[in-house]
Amino acid sequence: MFPRGETCRSDKVSSVFQSDLAVLGAGPGGYVAAIRAAQLGQKVAIIDRERPGGVCLNWGCIPTKALLTGAEWVENLKFHGETFGISSSGVLELDYSKAIAHSRKVSDTLCKGVHSLLKKNRIEYFQGEGRLSGKRGLNVLSPKEVQVEAAHILLATGSEDFVPRGLTIDGKRILTSREALESSEVPERIVIVGAGAVGIEFAYIYSMYGAKVTVVEMADQVLPGADEELSVVLRRSLQKKGIKFIMNTRFDDVAVTSKSACLSLKQNEKDLEIEADQVLLAIGRRPLVKNLGFEELGVGLTERGFLEIDGTLQTNIHSISAIGDLAGPPLLAHKASEEGVAAVEFISGVKRPEIDYKRIPGCIYSQPQVAWIGLTEKEAQLVFGEGCRVGKFPFVASGKAVASVHKAGFSKIIAEPRYGQIVGAHIVGHGATELIAEIGLAMTLEATTEEISGTVHAHPTMSESIMEASLAAEGRSINF
Repeated sequence: MFPRGETCRSDKVSSVFQSDLAVLGAGPGGYVAAIRAAQLGQKVAIIDRERPGGVCLNWGCIPTKALLTGAEWVENLKFHGETFGISSSGVLELDYSKAIAHSRKVSDTLCKGVHSLLKKNRIEYFQGEGRLSGKRGLNVLSPKEVQVEAAHILLATGSEDFVPRGLTIDGKRILTSREALESSEVPERIVIVGAGAVGIEFAYIYSMYGAKVTVVEMADQVLPGADEELSVVLRRSLQKKGIKFIMNTRFDDVAVTSKSACLSLKQNEKDLEIEADQVLLAIGRRPLVKNLGFEELGVGLTERGFLEIDGTLQTNIHSISAIGDLAGPPLLAHKASEEGVAAVEFISGVKRPEIDYKRIPGCIYSQPQVAWIGLTEKEAQLVFGEGCRVGKFPFVASGKAVASVHKAGFSKIIAEPRYGQIVGAHIVGHGATELIAEIGLAMTLEATTEEISGTVHAHPTMSESIMEASLAAEGRSINF
């Protein structure tokens, strides 16, 4: 499969490995793409400077969810234990270091699992720094230098935490999520800059484990860009748990001393200062593009620094595709995995549709959880006018939610006016990140609210809220 005259061999390398596909990056996009390519009969090489799994498995999604599970246990015992006759004599003994140890063990276990999957599918794994050496070549700096040649190259290098210029991440006073996932101590006071997914989840974790948490956000709502009603319920619920929010406020700088960190903020042109033991920067992420040979090869970049791709995930260079965080928002692991499968199938000539990014769910795993998919209510009104159907069912009317003392939140379904086809859903509350899957399937099947409301849902379950919201969208709500 390797075209003649396009090899990239160098006399400086100690060995050359030829393949049909070379994947740079072994995160949830890269390793999934490699496995799918192997299933399609391709000889595959995958390169990563660290162990497989990427940020998601090692320093993001997975270890964070382990910590969030612990935080949820703490919340249930602290706030609801007495309700169910569980007494802690007024004091809970919390050892956050054990939660951190558990999160690292989870990552280690799953990392070994990914390694086994690569081996099972006969994928050659190179651990080392990879860099483009041509349109069909990658130079790998590992214990010995290797040249990987391939008919196609898939770039999946991911992203890193955005840190403003002039700030030094020391892991003690100033942290990103990476350092937070290694720190086994809970600060007495912590300021989290950014009320997006990372900021909200860490705010919940630290608060449940005893820290005084303040979240600073430049926008006027938490989870900027999400459905406004979701944001209102989430913020109100977290405030009841002791988390303080400072909105419409810009972060300017932070001064570090041996004992604390002092943040300089600006709110409506007014200067503010906050002192804390730690500052967690959760401002956003930027694609990993430096020192990878993109500029020398002329790989096209967007104004925001992501790689330019077409509907088949191909860059401006025919033999090179890009996926995941490197290819632009949404910066989600499951989006990267779906793009990985799609890119490989396009390369292999499999007939398939392009990815519909409106059908990729977004999830926040604090308590209450938040999940959404498709259009927001405002977006739907812009597309379909005031006639778009909206149905909402509050969890306070759910038998399962009331019984389990998780009454905060609601399920909201949005449908177009003519047929009632579902175009979006927004859920905030207990189990939201699991409930959203039903809507994802419904949107894939182009289902209507009538079809969902006509599907018998078990009682009592949280999933009943989806059926009830569908009934509400049709103007025939029963239980609310």
